[in-house]
Amino acid sequence: MTRVTVDEAARLWHEASDEGLRELARVERARWHEPDRATYMIMRIINYTNVCVAQCDYCAFYVLPGQDGGYVLDRGEVFAKIDELLEVGGDLVGFNGGFNPKLPLDYYCDLFAAVRERYGERVEFYALTIAEFLFLADRAELSYADAAARLRDAGVHWVTGGGSEILTEDFRRRHAKFKYTVAEYFAAQRAIVESGMRTTATMVIGFDETLEERLEHLQRTRDFQDGCLRDGYDGLFSFLCWTYKPYGTALGGREIEPREYWRHIALSRIFLDNVRHVRTSVLTLNDDAFRALDYGADDFDLPIEDEVTQKAGAHIDLDLERLLEIPRKLGYTVAYRRAERPAALTA
Repeated sequence: MTRVTVDEAARLWHEASDEGLRELARVERARWHEPDRATYMIMRIINYTNVCVAQCDYCAFYVLPGQDGGYVLDRGEVFAKIDELLEVGGDLVGFNGGFNPKLPLDYYCDLFAAVRERYGERVEFYALTIAEFLFLADRAELSYADAAARLRDAGVHWVTGGGSEILTEDFRRRHAKFKYTVAEYFAAQRAIVESGMRTTATMVIGFDETLEERLEHLQRTRDFQDGCLRDGYDGLFSFLCWTYKPYGTALGGREIEPREYWRHIALSRIFLDNVRHVRTSVLTLNDDAFRALDYGADDFDLPIEDEVTQKAGAHIDLDLERLLEIPRKLGYTVAYRRAERPAALTA
């Protein structure tokens, strides 16, 4: 398939039928994966703190320093959550909290080293998001490369591409003015890649973003991956898109319909011709997420907790077998996948 330009992607969005988008996405998906196979993980997002100074207007989770209700989980609470995940057959943890000015980089390095020491290879974890990594490097007055090395030496293998939402400067000025710039985001992510750790791409749709902003996000993501591959790095392992949940947020708004999400997944699969995995969001779409497998997605999480999204209205179904029956009925063989240790860190 010839690489799709931004203008061509816009025309596809406006003019292509659902079936047309679906078929183009299936062709691109088949370049990477067996057409009737999907993979999944069982995971838990541990929100280690809810204190944050970023003040994003689309977040219902945070409290400011000094406000009532703020917390920081102690190590025992973190371990208990991981143990519960193992009991239900999961092995992936995502750590996500926010910009807590009282938690220095040493706090995270000590926590992640303790998790690695206690669980070894039984559990893999996404340590922080790129946005949190930026905040910590800034607070510690370290270069991105030095901050990445600190995390890697503490046993971290993955820093997920969270905190991106929509990667345009206009969007960030409207909704997350205390977050870092798009250029800083990608510079930090490149440092993660060069350190030998792995990372992912993410995107959230359904705010007030325009089609042009969505396509700019996809273009920037593809360009970043092109640069990584050109320089001999694996770059982005996957692209995950989920939908904005508006409940309890300052921004408010309405949820988008599943059909719009499916079409966006198809367009993303067509456009991101250099990223192996496109993932669908069971966390925010629930049963409707699995239809995105027909629109180019090949992988998904079954989450058992994510306080950030749940605070904004997400519902988590803990009947994992019922959920797995949905893609099976759509004609897919589903296989469990582990987040492996990056090759660059394997001695």
